[in-house]
Amino acid sequence: MKKWLIPVGIIIALIAIIAFWSIGIKNTGLKYSQAVNKEWGNVQTAYQRRNDLIGNLVNTVKGAADFEKSTLTAVIEARAKATSVTIDPSNVTPEQLAQFNQAQSGVSSSLSRLLVSVEQYPTLKANENFLKLQDELASTENQILTARTRFNESVQEYNGYILSIPNKWFLDYKEKPYFEAVTGADKPVEVKF
Repeated sequence: MKKWLIPVGIIIALIAIIAFWSIGIKNTGLKYSQAVNKEWGNVQTAYQRRNDLIGNLVNTVKGAADFEKSTLTAVIEARAKATSVTIDPSNVTPEQLAQFNQAQSGVSSSLSRLLVSVEQYPTLKANENFLKLQDELASTENQILTARTRFNESVQEYNGYILSIPNKWFLDYKEKPYFEAVTGADKPVEVKF
């Protein structure tokens, strides 16, 4: 009677080990997925901070100078377009990420034109509120870069985990796209007066 207990015990132990191992794989995959979602939230928070600052910057420029309305309108429209694009980080596709990135690129481009054209207004350049907002925007751009970098690092870790064997066999998670620069981002922004 005791002879069959040993093989049954070994089989039960092996089943338990495999079950705990596969649970560990799934839990770790979930942890990495949540890390990607958190980092995407940080990216969105950094962009939201920039969008909030742009409103203040536009109002400061409006109040301090008889400024070109087309430049201000471009900034306001780009900001509105950028805030209308939303992404679910758990189901993000490369196309959605490209659309989000394109909208944010429009904000960066119009904001660059605004800041360059401000050079024509010495009283505005000396305005303390404007200078403070300009510094805040520069700081925010650094935060955006950091958030995008950390997002890509978490995507790399996540993708590396879910695509490696044997994890790939046990997980039903999909590969997540990286945050990439928009086409033409390597060229300087053209500013026309």
